[in-house]
Amino acid sequence: MTTSSFSSLALLVLTSAVLCSTAIAQANSSTKLQFDFNDENYSEKIEMRGVEVSLLDSASKGKIQLDTGHKTDWPGITLRPQNQFWDGASFQRLAFDLTNLSDEGFELGVRMDNPGGNGFDKGITVMTYIKPGESRVVSVNLSHTPWQFSKPLKLEGMHAAPGQQTLDPAKIKELIIFLRMPKSDHKFTIDNIRFEKPVTVLDADSFLPFIDEYGQFIHGEWPGKIHSDEQLAQHAIDEQKDLAEHPGPENFNRFGGWLNGPQRDPAKFFRVEKHEGTWWLIDPDGCRFWSHGIDAVAVRFGGTGTEHRESYFRNLPDKETPLGQFYARSNWAFGFYADRIPYETYNFYTANLYRKYGDDWKADFANLAHTRLRSWGMNTLASWSDPDVYLQHRTPYTAFFRAEDCPTLQGAQKMWTQFVDVFDPQFREAVVEGIKTCQASIGDPWCIGFYVDNELYWGNNEAIALWTLACPADQVAKQVFVEDLKAKYEAIEKLNEQWGTEYQSWDELTSQTETPDVNKSREDLLAFSKKFSETYFGTVKAELAKAAPDQLYLGCRFIWDNEIALRAASKFCDVVSFNQYRYSIADLKLPEGEDKPIMVGEFHFGALDRGMFHPTKVPARNQQHRAECYKAFLHSALNNPRVVGTHWFQYMSEPTAGRGDGENYQVGFVDNCDTPYQETIEAAREIGNEIYEVRSVRSNQ
Repeated sequence: MTTSSFSSLALLVLTSAVLCSTAIAQANSSTKLQFDFNDENYSEKIEMRGVEVSLLDSASKGKIQLDTGHKTDWPGITLRPQNQFWDGASFQRLAFDLTNLSDEGFELGVRMDNPGGNGFDKGITVMTYIKPGESRVVSVNLSHTPWQFSKPLKLEGMHAAPGQQTLDPAKIKELIIFLRMPKSDHKFTIDNIRFEKPVTVLDADSFLPFIDEYGQFIHGEWPGKIHSDEQLAQHAIDEQKDLAEHPGPENFNRFGGWLNGPQRDPAKFFRVEKHEGTWWLIDPDGCRFWSHGIDAVAVRFGGTGTEHRESYFRNLPDKETPLGQFYARSNWAFGFYADRIPYETYNFYTANLYRKYGDDWKADFANLAHTRLRSWGMNTLASWSDPDVYLQHRTPYTAFFRAEDCPTLQGAQKMWTQFVDVFDPQFREAVVEGIKTCQASIGDPWCIGFYVDNELYWGNNEAIALWTLACPADQVAKQVFVEDLKAKYEAIEKLNEQWGTEYQSWDELTSQTETPDVNKSREDLLAFSKKFSETYFGTVKAELAKAAPDQLYLGCRFIWDNEIALRAASKFCDVVSFNQYRYSIADLKLPEGEDKPIMVGEFHFGALDRGMFHPTKVPARNQQHRAECYKAFLHSALNNPRVVGTHWFQYMSEPTAGRGDGENYQVGFVDNCDTPYQETIEAAREIGNEIYEVRSVRSNQ
């Protein structure tokens, strides 16, 4: 084996003809993207970021070795074709062979773009987890389904729809292979990059409708697909036998805490405790508790828009029939339905519960949820679960509310919403009103604690201060910021000298919306961002302490964060929460010097082998791989001394035809017919039975 400098390497060229899209019989055909490393004319088309690349001798003469550092967040390579584009239009996916030469796993990303693409719009980005020492094929589907239509057929209201594409596979201008924020150096090889598996073509004229009476995809078959009400009823009988055979972990106490573990003093509520470097929750009986749960154990999330899309559905029920009770009107929408509110929906999930359990379906759903979670090795009803379920006081739960209906920072960048103005008196009032929505949880020993808000967008460390300066003069936060600057500089001329600005007065600073040079104003920007962040968390903490003084504040469920926000959360929250759509959280921690327990409020994995169109942002290859991903994620959490729980999002998979914002992910522990995904269930049971043994090894007890 020999290596050579990558400076003399060139890049891939397409060498074999692209197969016709109708050549379905050639199931094993592929077309190779051939590396030509000796033609220096192509070297300028290769980009490297935080990586060294070497050519290895191999039969294909196209095997490369990548050695990444970990100082770059996204180390990797960008490859471009010899000609203008690669054409993969006749194929289902791009694939390559990869071998991890490291003794640590990593998250690998593969991205393809069209001209003007960003990895999502006019492009595609897929993440996958590579195990230590693993050799396997990495593949990326070129469209949402492994087939295309015979002619254009536009389907609306779904993040991923049959036959639709965010990437034009005939015009791929670049391929990017990268690692996600590695914490150590990694070494791996890539070989035999290719398009493979000729695409199937479906007749567009006969495709509609594509959703059946049960909310399932019509044009596909898979294990567990429902074809009759009798089959639904039999599934219920079969599951009862399974639940009776698996009543739950023997070492769970009534809360799901560690029955036979070290005992602490009982107390009225859940609390946190650190023992020999490892954080734990402690349940009211004084047992150590690690929260293993599921979000959204509720029936209200099963609705899909039918209005404006009637042709998608086969045999929607008459509104005057018993199944007609599951129609509703909705005002919640993003994307397709955003300018069509209110719109009519149909909840296939609740309709299937009615078919399955009869008139008592609501009570049966609630009772079954508790039985299922205990059988599945779980002990927490997490955020957005139904009060009719968690107030039965059979399974611990987390409460949730938002601080909303108050002024926002008008200059803030908007993700889900703009950030609230925490200095406006209405913010504190909003927190108080939010607490009132959780009145039944105040003083309830089964309530683990309170999440407040979800996935707020914090930007970088300077962002909140910059957004505030971009606000109009009547923004309370801006007035507070300007008063702070007055107190520090006294004269506007001194601020101008520091910032390199030319304000004529403090009033001019207040009224203008242009932001200053970040490098010159950074000290003041950071100071205000800190004050703002601490005011946010401090206000919530203060009001919760008044209403529920002995219960836990579980934080805001970070998905975007920065160091200032994390330090502020650590100062005021009892538990800092994160939503983590990743394959592993072994490296999840707070900034240096901060020491608080961490809860994962959301994570999941999904696959496309059960009739769904979107595998989630964290895809698995199939249901067995999904189960493996679940176990690996939980082990990474149990072995992280800071993490005290993980909550899967969500109980049931999203509607096949999309919820109000278009999400249609295979995320559930059960499908839309209320049938458990057995592979995932078995993985959860395995974890549930070993939670405290694994965690106790971590804490040396």
